[in-house]
Amino acid sequence: MKAPSALNGVVVVDKPAGMTSHDVVDRARKLFRTKRIGHTGTLDPDATGVLVLCLGVATRLAEYLSASRKHYVAEVVFGIETDTQDASGQVLAERDASALTAEAVRALLPQFEGTISQVPPMVSALHHQGKRLYELAREGITVERAARTVQIDRIALRQFVPGRHPVATLEVTCSTGTYIRTLAADIGAAAGYGGMMQSLRRTWVGSGAGEGDRAFTLEAAHTLEELEARAREGTLAEVVLPLRAALVSWPQVRLEAGELARLQHGQSVRWSDIPPAPWQKREALTPETPVAVLDLAGEVCAIARAEAGQLRPVKVLTQL
Repeated sequence: MKAPSALNGVVVVDKPAGMTSHDVVDRARKLFRTKRIGHTGTLDPDATGVLVLCLGVATRLAEYLSASRKHYVAEVVFGIETDTQDASGQVLAERDASALTAEAVRALLPQFEGTISQVPPMVSALHHQGKRLYELAREGITVERAARTVQIDRIALRQFVPGRHPVATLEVTCSTGTYIRTLAADIGAAAGYGGMMQSLRRTWVGSGAGEGDRAFTLEAAHTLEELEARAREGTLAEVVLPLRAALVSWPQVRLEAGELARLQHGQSVRWSDIPPAPWQKREALTPETPVAVLDLAGEVCAIARAEAGQLRPVKVLTQL
């Protein structure tokens, strides 16, 4: 049986500290009374902020939404190193970093912008021989991890509190897969004192680094307490955003029934058969650019790619 339309979409949650992302999904699964639900980007238990949940058909978009850019506000403490690179771990080293200044930290930050290399922390959720790294870490096991390339679009110093262990508040816009705790430790090492991440809050998730790419923000996020209250009131469906809202920054095309039917049956549609769209020049599209295909009512029906003058289906979300 087809799920109610209200359950096909995305919900932006303001994840509290002390819960895993999976815990939030479990809570939402009970509130929305659906098994078909998932999230698009893990937040550590101590981290807070934007966690995007996909419901119903939207779960098939999770792989695309997971690849979004993300923005964080992080507090970095200098002069303290821990085995988890954050405040939850055991202290490995402690130094007096009172000589560190805001100007010195600001001067360090440009070297961490652009394409950089990171070694994933042992407390990450990456797999190693059938186990997640954090499971091995709990057993006291440390394994070699290959460095990974990530993209830091922007990193800026928002606030600096001097002292024996100065605290720098940083704003970071980065690619998926970036470990902010590792970034904090690396900045601390570059400063010469070591460092750890004290707190982390994800403020928005989107497709790019620009102001217009903030698809999901804290302003649009709902606390679990609000969702529970709405469930009691019977207004929970009002917080579910339609699929087109999840893909607001994507190139989108609307097809009439005939062309849409061809696409939904695995056939390509010629660009020349599609009315011009205002969102961007078609020649700027590459085969790697996903295109959201909507019906005339504005419902997302498929994901496609532009190749050789054709719109080729990649994933069909609904059938006629």
